[in-house]
Amino acid sequence: MAIISSRQQSQPNGEQPKRQRNAKKSAVPPREKENNLLQPEAEVDEQGKQEESIRPHRFDDYIGQKDLKDVLEIAIKAAKSRGEVLDHLLLYGPPGLGKTTMAMILASEMGVNCKITSAPALERPRDIAGLLVNLKPGDVLFIDEIHRLSRMAEEILYPAMEDYRLDVTVGKGTSARTRSIPLSKFTLVGATTRVGALTSPLRDRFGLVQKLKFYEPDELSKIVIRSAQLLNTPINEEGAAEVARRARGTPRIANRLLKRVRDYAEVKSCGEINRQVAAEALELFQVDPCGLDWTDRKMLSVIIEQFNGGPVGLETLAAATGEDTQTIEEVYEPYLMQIGYLSRTPRGRTATQAAYKHMGFKAAANEQLSLL
Repeated sequence: MAIISSRQQSQPNGEQPKRQRNAKKSAVPPREKENNLLQPEAEVDEQGKQEESIRPHRFDDYIGQKDLKDVLEIAIKAAKSRGEVLDHLLLYGPPGLGKTTMAMILASEMGVNCKITSAPALERPRDIAGLLVNLKPGDVLFIDEIHRLSRMAEEILYPAMEDYRLDVTVGKGTSARTRSIPLSKFTLVGATTRVGALTSPLRDRFGLVQKLKFYEPDELSKIVIRSAQLLNTPINEEGAAEVARRARGTPRIANRLLKRVRDYAEVKSCGEINRQVAAEALELFQVDPCGLDWTDRKMLSVIIEQFNGGPVGLETLAAATGEDTQTIEEVYEPYLMQIGYLSRTPRGRTATQAAYKHMGFKAAANEQLSLL
């Protein structure tokens, strides 16, 4: 008696059953789908996120940076009247001031597409070459943290920015030769927080070099009100002003604080966000009226209480606060120095009289001498 296995019999000549072949075909995506998955473009469900919805898309909706907007509006109108592309633009300034938003507005005002990438993502020459070749006439190419571009990527950008061509080396050794591929005329918008880190040849190839400044409290208040409307969050002018004055002059921080205040208002209270609700929420998140967080106040209290107001060395301060030196120099010190609470001297860091007053301490008698 023959024994029939429950497993499916293999077909002669190595052929598989039709149903199994179809299953494998459906399981393996086509090559075209694989290529599409690698394209750095947003899907439909990604384009409706709140982070993107609060970004302005026109100069009329962009609050603040009046001088910069005037310069760019003139450049856009002049380029449109001549039928040319906008000149290459370099935007620099502290993080969170709207450099990416400005690049997207430029593309919107010019009626072209905006391709967004970052310098660390362009490690190999083919990465930046692929971006340049796929650009359409007039497109805006935005490169964030452009000071981190590799040397080879910079060399590829030089002829692309000046002559709109891509130089490609074909072959190796003695048979190597260079071919030039024409590129569509485009606008390169570079953004950096360290303009001094850019090489001179790259920096000089930008026709427009503009700095973004910190925002005034009234400008931030308008930004908070606009963002609250887009987020369907009721807020009055006093509540917006309370959030704005704790935002360190930065729209990104203002929007972040607004979302935390919104969470608090939805859970702890009802109605619109007023000054009292905003103050209670931000005190809960340890953000004081000057925008200092817990670590900022910890640094000032350590300098005042343990080192009599300073001077104290960076390594000593890092050991006393539990933070590394790079974090202190790049994250906490800049804002404390901008508002006049911290001073750098040849002997070390010192706390100013304003810091004593803000922290509730009585200024030491030798505090003025320590600043000399």
